Amino acid sequence: MSEYTVIIEEADGNLSGYVPDLPVCGSVGATEEELIANIQEAIELHLQSLREHGEPTPVHSTRVRSIQVA
Repeated sequence: MSEYTVIIEEADGNLSGYVPDLPVCGSVGATEEELIANIQEAIELHLQSLREHGEPTPVHSTRVRSIQVA
């Protein structure tokens, strides 16, 4: 089982998510629950395609921190 960071952004009334460690892997959803389901499917399909084409599977290397500023 692999784990990847998903960045979630609000976009024109929807939510958009992308995976920094998997270039061109992203999805959208009307709710966070829908987005998570969609991005999970996108990640699974992306990794499956990489394996089928003999490409290496990227490892999770992105970290996220929230920083407060005044």
